[in-house]
Amino acid sequence: MPAIDADLTTTLAADLRLLLGQLRRRLREEVPPGDLTQPQLTALLHLERGEATTVTELARMEGVRPQSMGATVAALLELGLVAGEPHPTDGRQTTLRLSEAGQALIAQRRAARQDWLQRTLRTHLRPDEQADLARSVELLRRLVQP
Repeated sequence: MPAIDADLTTTLAADLRLLLGQLRRRLREEVPPGDLTQPQLTALLHLERGEATTVTELARMEGVRPQSMGATVAALLELGLVAGEPHPTDGRQTTLRLSEAGQALIAQRRAARQDWLQRTLRTHLRPDEQADLARSVELLRRLVQP
């Protein structure tokens, strides 16, 4: 195995971190939040992934007070993006889930970002460059897999 160039690794790590952050911001810009705040969008995504089912769990995940998350969830309930029902074992809490409208909103936002990225790849990269990028994606995938 060839020796690892520490300077190259340091530079590559910094470049990747900056570039991936820029790509993430650019994808977010492609689909403006509309009437939703970032905390509302984040709460929807947590619910979609099944990571939380109550206001308390969402608040813990986001590091905010339950009262703050309660206001966020109340707005989502009012918009019809989230539905709630009594918690099966704790009547003081409400179990939350995405409504059909919430699922549709997330799907629409993902489709818009996917469409922008596909158009951008076709517009800015030649087929051979797209193939190079595909190989790089496999390497990046290895970085994030346990």
